[in-house]
Amino acid sequence: MSKEINRLHPISAIITSTKALKSMIFPLVIIIITNGFHFSFNFHSDNFWRTIFLFGIWGVGAILAFVSGIVKWRTFVYWFEDGELRVKYGLFVKKKRYIPFERIQSLNYNEGIFHRIFGLVKVQVETAGSKDRKPEVELTAIRKAAADVIELEMRRAKNQVNEQMNDEHSLIEEVPVPTIYHMSIRDLLILAITSGGIGVVLSGVAAIISQLSDIIPYEEIFNELADFAKIGAFLVALTVIVSLIVAWFVSFVITLINYYEYTVRIEDEKLIITKGLIEKKRITLPLNRIQAIRIVENPVRQLFGFATVVVESAGGNGEEGKDKKITLFPLIKKQDCLETLEQLFPDINWRPEFIYSPKRARSTFYRIDFVWLIPIIGASSYFLYPYGLLSLLLIPLTILIGIWQHKAAGYMIDGKQLTMRYRVFSRITFFMEKKRIQSIGTTQTYFQKRKKVMTVKATVMSGMTGMTGNVRSLEQQDAETILSWYEH
Repeated sequence: MSKEINRLHPISAIITSTKALKSMIFPLVIIIITNGFHFSFNFHSDNFWRTIFLFGIWGVGAILAFVSGIVKWRTFVYWFEDGELRVKYGLFVKKKRYIPFERIQSLNYNEGIFHRIFGLVKVQVETAGSKDRKPEVELTAIRKAAADVIELEMRRAKNQVNEQMNDEHSLIEEVPVPTIYHMSIRDLLILAITSGGIGVVLSGVAAIISQLSDIIPYEEIFNELADFAKIGAFLVALTVIVSLIVAWFVSFVITLINYYEYTVRIEDEKLIITKGLIEKKRITLPLNRIQAIRIVENPVRQLFGFATVVVESAGGNGEEGKDKKITLFPLIKKQDCLETLEQLFPDINWRPEFIYSPKRARSTFYRIDFVWLIPIIGASSYFLYPYGLLSLLLIPLTILIGIWQHKAAGYMIDGKQLTMRYRVFSRITFFMEKKRIQSIGTTQTYFQKRKKVMTVKATVMSGMTGMTGNVRSLEQQDAETILSWYEH
């Protein structure tokens, strides 16, 4: 093993500092807005000292962020010794971390704007013991050739590299690995058009507005909107529609950027996912970390025979794996999806024959909703009359959605495999192996008890709280069969 000391690229100082400054900008903007932009650098102004204090504090913070970036770059070193990746960093408190190469499960690569300009890459080293959603070690910015050397040393330690490749500093010839999925431009556009990211955009806007609650007169705005709604319902509806279109367009652009050139390859029992336009990412997912697989079909995609495949993974997977859910196939034809999964996981039955919820349980899928629905309809009809009467349409809509959900609810047990199917809006087919299931439980409401049905929940390891499949109103005997299967 080489004992040569390696350092991060100098640009890592700027990347680290920029990352710290980004977290400081939003609080500064909030403070400026809440003060009503009442700042002045005129010495005779009443706001002079307040301005100096605020920007002085922020300036000191910016300087400290810049200095910390330089310190991290100057003190961070890594080298290879005795079959380990060794890291040392810290100015006053020296820290060392030794990671045996055979314990490394994945190397995830990210290429941000600065990285791509200088031909660099950020490397995140993941092991089975990675905690708190963080990688074991993060090399902020190194040359791609240096990243290849780390991968070469890892392969050597695992006896998966040809003995002819003895010089770790030589250029590594890329061995082509099988591509099992590549998203075409057509599929990317379909993915972006049918993306549900509009909810994320709207929730982000709502989060920003909530931070400005001290300076936005919500009560006055609500009263004005209520008066305006009485005389300008069409304009209000038009405003809402335009807002939704803008949010959808933002979601469309974000999806295009995130999933550009999305490719999945398989190598050494690992799935390698690459994607991204502005920030290029490479995520490595060992097959043995996969706890369960979900096939998700939202209503629009299901209509045209498309689906999304999501894997639930144990352990960290870089920034993509913050919640341990990784999109394996963002958009794929349902038939192609099943054929590919059969090749990857031949032991799983990907074409299950479900036992569905009984017909008598249909009403349990919507009856409970009236507990909160009726007060909303009453309040809307009274305070927003006559337009509030349109809320009565929620009753047949809720019943139709309940019937829709009932048709999807089912399960199948096949040997040591449990498959669950259910729907909220998207239809989800949840494939789990018995050894991966953390817990199975049942619940029964008053209405379900009268119909002699039960809800079954199965949880696998994923993220902080796990991922739970939830099939409502199965036959009580079927629910007990699932519990008995899991117990034995």
